[in-house]
Amino acid sequence: MLATSPSVPPPAPPVGPRSRRLALGAIATGTLMIVLDGSIVTVAMPALQNDLGFTPAGLSWVVNAYLIAFGSLLLLAGRLGDLIGRKRMFLAGTAVFTAASLLAGMATSPAVLIAARFLQGIGSAAASAVSLGILVTLFTEPHQRARAIAVFSFTGAAGASIGQVLGGVLTDALNWHWIFFINLPIGVATLAIAVRVLPGDGGPGLKAGTDALSAVLVTAGLMLGIHTVVKAEEYGWTSARTLGSGALAAVLLAAFLVRQATAGNPLMPLRILRSRNVRAANLVQILMVAALFSFQILVALYLQKVLGYGAAGTGLAMLPAAAVIGAVSLGVSARLNARFGERTVLLAGIVLLIGVLALLTRLPVRASYAVDLLPVMLLAAGFGLALPALTTLGMSGASERDAGLASGLFGTTQQIGMALGVAVLSTLAASRTESLTADGMSRAEALTGGYRLAFAVGAGLLVTALAVAFTMLRRPERPEAHRPAADTPASAHAATVRPAP
Repeated sequence: MLATSPSVPPPAPPVGPRSRRLALGAIATGTLMIVLDGSIVTVAMPALQNDLGFTPAGLSWVVNAYLIAFGSLLLLAGRLGDLIGRKRMFLAGTAVFTAASLLAGMATSPAVLIAARFLQGIGSAAASAVSLGILVTLFTEPHQRARAIAVFSFTGAAGASIGQVLGGVLTDALNWHWIFFINLPIGVATLAIAVRVLPGDGGPGLKAGTDALSAVLVTAGLMLGIHTVVKAEEYGWTSARTLGSGALAAVLLAAFLVRQATAGNPLMPLRILRSRNVRAANLVQILMVAALFSFQILVALYLQKVLGYGAAGTGLAMLPAAAVIGAVSLGVSARLNARFGERTVLLAGIVLLIGVLALLTRLPVRASYAVDLLPVMLLAAGFGLALPALTTLGMSGASERDAGLASGLFGTTQQIGMALGVAVLSTLAASRTESLTADGMSRAEALTGGYRLAFAVGAGLLVTALAVAFTMLRRPERPEAHRPAADTPASAHAATVRPAP
């Protein structure tokens, strides 16, 4: 009988069905809190500007400070979760996010609010980076895992629409402070449940994969890259500042990859990228998320700036999308994935989403909600098909030891896609609007023309995502952790843990 290396923690005791359900509830609630916070803040931006005296440029940092911290730390947090314990990382991240929400709600100046938003980004990165990793190690049976991922995907897809409604109601009925204070009871409840039901997974320790230089390179590279993208609209895509900082970010990330190939204990073992499905799913996600920014944000802007909806009315108008996403994600996605395979379901979902953006390219200036917008909301069922399937494919190549890293990588590409969507599509829409205004069109007509262009470009990104998914993705791979012992190399049990591909 082989002796277990002292650097490899003993396996966690089996978790019962009830505890697994409670753990899923805790993770889903924590994820929903983070997603709600993002959409609630966007609705309350005018109130924040009026009350705290933000300049127009300074107001963007309420979003940018959070996005930069969140996007740049996901990969690092995911790997640290594998090393020191994913439960520990989730609890720490949720606690930091909850405390930062209290600070944000009490803010009396722009500087305090921006600092609190940066701390929120740190906390949400730590919690989000390991959430999927916890789920795929808790739910190992394929059907149960598919159901768990469907619940997780629903909280992300529908949370934005729910947040818009909640943000409008809280801001109008109370004040903007409550968009942050509402996180406190949710965060405390999540912590109280998670500390009891999430399984302990101590991890092999920092010595098994700690490399300070790697951590600095990847964090600095991602932080600078995301900052470059979100500020490109302000400085211009071809400006010396944008090109210079973008080139420096690329150099830092390239140096990080070289370091991973040569370090004895790399922060991100590159074998995670040997999985064809992991590579393809993350690429598809970047394209999808960038494209679907136009649905989640630009439709809301169209409702408010062109049709004159208020904050709460905009959220209510988006609710049918949340309802149909929930019905598909929670009701049928797991069964469809089991019957037809995740690749087939993903392709069908992307086709529906292409239809969504194609319809939006025909939006009139004086739209009827029932005729022009409700069908679009119902076709959002494509989210409910595509997101669970894509998430399963993105996590399919991860072993138990590697789940946090795969989860962090998947979250990082999601944020990269979001940053690109915000920067590219909003820039195109704004430029088109200015051009049409200069040609003598009314403000409503010019705005609508700008949004139509963004929707068309988004549809093009989805067509590209469809092509990548069709040509590169395969049926989910069986993780190394579940293969027979004879298939697992002996070096996987050595003192320096090397995750399976």
